[in-house]
Amino acid sequence: MTRGRGVSSLLLCCLLLLAPHLGSSFHTSHTRAGKLLAVRSADGASPTTFCSDIPSGDGGGGIAGRLPVVHRQNPCSPHGGAKRQGKPSESESAADVLRRDALGLRSLYGDSGSASDVTIPSTGSPLVAYPGASEYHVVVGYGTPLQRLAVGFDTASTGVSLLACKPCAADGAPCDKAFDQSRSSTLAQIPCNSLDCPLSACSGPSCTFSVSKNDTVVLNGTVVTDTLALSGSTTMQGFRFACLETGYAGSSRTVDDTPSGVLDLSRDVHSLASRAPFSPDTVAFSYCLPPDTTSHGFLSIAAARPELSGRFVCYATLRTNPNRPNLYLVQLTAISVGGKDIPVPAAGLAGDSLIALRTTFTYLRPDVYAALRDAFVGQMGRYRHRRAPPVGELDTCYDFAGLRSVLLPAIALQFDGGASMYLDIEHVFYLEERHNIFAVACLAFAAATAYPVGSEVPVAVIGTLAQAATEVAYDLHGGKVGFVRGSC
Repeated sequence: MTRGRGVSSLLLCCLLLLAPHLGSSFHTSHTRAGKLLAVRSADGASPTTFCSDIPSGDGGGGIAGRLPVVHRQNPCSPHGGAKRQGKPSESESAADVLRRDALGLRSLYGDSGSASDVTIPSTGSPLVAYPGASEYHVVVGYGTPLQRLAVGFDTASTGVSLLACKPCAADGAPCDKAFDQSRSSTLAQIPCNSLDCPLSACSGPSCTFSVSKNDTVVLNGTVVTDTLALSGSTTMQGFRFACLETGYAGSSRTVDDTPSGVLDLSRDVHSLASRAPFSPDTVAFSYCLPPDTTSHGFLSIAAARPELSGRFVCYATLRTNPNRPNLYLVQLTAISVGGKDIPVPAAGLAGDSLIALRTTFTYLRPDVYAALRDAFVGQMGRYRHRRAPPVGELDTCYDFAGLRSVLLPAIALQFDGGASMYLDIEHVFYLEERHNIFAVACLAFAAATAYPVGSEVPVAVIGTLAQAATEVAYDLHGGKVGFVRGSC
C-alpha cells in the first residue's frame, strides 16, 4: 500500500465530517477530494456570547466530572470578566500571539536568557510564563474550607503545581486572587528532608526556597500539601503544590487575565495527572480547548474513556525521551495536504513531536514546514493573485475579501499508532478578523526558529489552535493519547 492510499484508509478510521461553525460568518464542509469548502453565511453574523452560556463545574449545570475551561480573554473569564460581561474581547494580534509562542518555545527547550526567566532553585522548574502563559483557565478549590481560585493548566511542567499565596508582595499588589494559607485547617508543611520535597538542597524544617534576581528576592515559596477540590465530588487529599508567597517574577499580579496558579498535568510522578485515580475504564485526564475566546471547553481528571460512551476516538502512541521525561511526545508519520502526503522522507519525521499548551500555532522543523508550505501553495493556484504579505513568521497569507466561497486543501496530521488530526478552516488558518475567512487569512503553521541555540529541536510542536474543539485524552497507563473530533 502506498502512503497516499494509507491516508485514505486512515480516513475510514478517523474522519469526521466538519460541522458548520455556528455564529461564524461562514460554514464549512469536507469534500471527497480532500478539500475544505467555506461558504459565506447568509447573514454574515459574528458570534455573540453570554456569561450564562458557561456551565458551572460544581454540579450547577456542568457535566459531572468536567471543569469548564475558558480562554483567558473570554469575557466571562473569572479574571477580568466582570469588566466586560457579555462583550467579546478584542482579538490579539498575530504579533502578540507569535511573541507569546516564542516565549513558550524557549521555556520548553531550556532557554534562560530572557530577563524575566527565573527558576526554582534545585528543581529546574521554570517560572517563566507562569502563570502568564496559561491561555486556558479552570476554577478549582483549595484547602478547608474551600477557597475557589482560577488557575491555568500545563502538560509540560516539571512536577510542581504552583499557587499564589498570601502574604502577597509588599508593593501594594492586590491579594484577592491569592490562597490564604492561614484559613485552611488541612494545609501541611513538607519537611525539608522528605521524599516529597523536590528541592535537592534546602535548609530549615520546611521545604522552602527563594528566588532572587539582581540581588533582590522576587519570590519566596514553600512546597506544601492541602486538599484540592475539582468538579462535583472529586476531591484529592494531600495534593502537593508550591505556595508562592509573593508576586510572580516578570508578571504583574494586577493583570486581569492572569490566573492564581497553574496545575501540573505533566508525566512527572508527582503531577496531578499521575495522581489521578486509575481504572481500566478511565484515562488520566482529558481536555477540550474551546474553539475561540467566546466559548468554553472542559478539563476532566480521571476521565471516562471516550470509546465507552460511544464516541469515536483514535489513539497515537506516546513516546518517551529520557532527556524530556515529562513531555507528551508522539511521532508524526505523515502530513497530508488535500489528501496527499507532503514529500518528506520517513526519516525526516522520525523525531519527537510535542503536544503543547504553551503555543497557539503549530511549529515544524524548517525542512518539514517548507514541504508543507510548498504543497499548500501548490494546491492554491486559483488564489495565487490573492497572496497577501506575511504576518511575522506566518508567511503564507491570502486575502479572500469579496469572495462568496473559498475551496481550500485540507490538512491532516497522522501519528504512529493510527491516529490523525483533521483540521478545519479555523485551525488551518489564523484569521485576521475572528470567524471571517473572507478577509486576510494566514496558514497557522510556521518554521520553528525560536529554539535556544544547541537545543534538541523536535519535528513539531502542535499548538492549541490545531487542538481546539478536539478532546485530547491522555492514557498514561496505556501509553497513548486519543483524539475525539468536535467535542466542544
